[in-house]
Amino acid sequence: MHQAAVKICLSLLFFSITSANATEQINGQRADIVDRNGVVLATNVNTAALYAHPQELIDPKGTVEKLVQIFPDLNAKRLLSDFTGPRKFDWVKKKVSPKQKQAVLDIGEAGLGFVPREMRLYPNGHLAAHILGGARFGREDFLAAEVIGAAGIEITFDDYLRDVDNTDAPLQLSLDTNVQAEVERLLGGGMQLMNAKGAAAVLMDVHTGEVIALASLPNFDPNERPVGSGLDPDNPIFNRAVQGVYELGSTFKIFAAAQAMELEAVSPETMVGIQGPIRFGRFRIRDSFYLGEELSVSDIIVKSSHIGTARIAQMIGVDLQQQFFRDLGMLEETSLELAETSRGKPMLPKKWTELTSMTISYGHGLAVSPTHLAAGYAALANGGYKVKPTLLRKEQHNLGPRLLSEGVAKASVAMLRKVVTEGTAKRYGDVPGYEVAGKTGTSEKFTKDGYDRDRVLASYASVFPANDPEYVLVVIMDEPVNEFGIKPRRSASMTAVPIAAAITIQVAPLLGLKPNDKLDDKKWDCPKTTSINWAECFEVN
Repeated sequence: MHQAAVKICLSLLFFSITSANATEQINGQRADIVDRNGVVLATNVNTAALYAHPQELIDPKGTVEKLVQIFPDLNAKRLLSDFTGPRKFDWVKKKVSPKQKQAVLDIGEAGLGFVPREMRLYPNGHLAAHILGGARFGREDFLAAEVIGAAGIEITFDDYLRDVDNTDAPLQLSLDTNVQAEVERLLGGGMQLMNAKGAAAVLMDVHTGEVIALASLPNFDPNERPVGSGLDPDNPIFNRAVQGVYELGSTFKIFAAAQAMELEAVSPETMVGIQGPIRFGRFRIRDSFYLGEELSVSDIIVKSSHIGTARIAQMIGVDLQQQFFRDLGMLEETSLELAETSRGKPMLPKKWTELTSMTISYGHGLAVSPTHLAAGYAALANGGYKVKPTLLRKEQHNLGPRLLSEGVAKASVAMLRKVVTEGTAKRYGDVPGYEVAGKTGTSEKFTKDGYDRDRVLASYASVFPANDPEYVLVVIMDEPVNEFGIKPRRSASMTAVPIAAAITIQVAPLLGLKPNDKLDDKKWDCPKTTSINWAECFEVN
């Protein structure tokens, strides 16, 4: 008993001398993070840290062998060097579970000891990993260690979460855990089904900007956050929904139509010549298929005409188009409260020319994140008001300045509805029970050799219910290939759309939206079966 007391006293003396600030007490506590319904997403739990007094170890080699069995991530060679060298003190493991602690005690080595620690726990594992981010230990002494944010919400609100006055005041997010879980489940199954290298989804309230669910795949467990800077798109910690900036293709076309209607340059019924190609120097703007000599503005959106949209962009003009995208918030990073947002700045053209304005009108030449796109569609869906995306719970509508008249906004949603009932999203986008409006986008990825038609970014932005919009859902698939059929298909209509539809049908009831019985008799095809139970399509092992 006397020896143990002396050991602890010596350890305390050692750490009081070597601490950065011996007079300042280290606080290991941290406020909880909860979802919009109070479900705990992150909390602190009591654990233990394992240390060693190497010179008191009876069997250093045998102890190392047993410790490595308990903690396979330990470096046996380094640990043996520490245990047989001149060190008097060595941290072995900063976080030890109760089961692991008992296993260490069973070794019966007097030179090993424990001190209490608080650690960050994410009880839902991988769920909402890119939002929460993760935590790590900061300053420490023998008795305590700071728990500080490492990424995501944890680092954005680090000061609030570490404030002792907020210990009993959880940080409440806008997320709905049940909805988030369904989005991640179906997105993950769909990603596997479509052979994609990555995927992302954003579900947003169109009136408040609240993000109800945000997913990026592949993901990770914040309890064991992987190493890396977070800048590598192939690293699981890279947030595709926020950091990823992409040319989102034809999903942009509705912005050109909406702005032109707002300027009273066109109406949905205005006929626009689509003879092509449009020649601009060496550059050619073509449609994928022959669509006739002219189309109405509405049909330009429904049939997704590049030429028609470029003609509309010419009516708008370079300066006005640029200002509109600035007003939408697409020329700067989003307001989302994540540290990674600063890494998701849009990629703008070096010069905003007439040619650039035409290509941007159909989603090439301006790269933004899925969160940017969701906010843009929210402005169409909520009657024409700008919204600021947020991950914090809002009690009331949080609309910004008006960008479009109510009539133009409604006309835009009506066009998007026709895309689902008559256009490129018809096959899989029109789900039973819920009116959905949306637009597909399929853009070839740019490589050092130019655009690669076999590597695409498939995107789908949708609004529901279309008759009284409440939510916008954006789904992107990175390099998908739908192999159900005679030949591989990569278009958004065959990849992103069915996944978004599956998500909609599953989460709409969780959001309190009642299905319209008049829409329940619609046939709902599935990529691999005729079953109307879309969830079955994405139960992929």
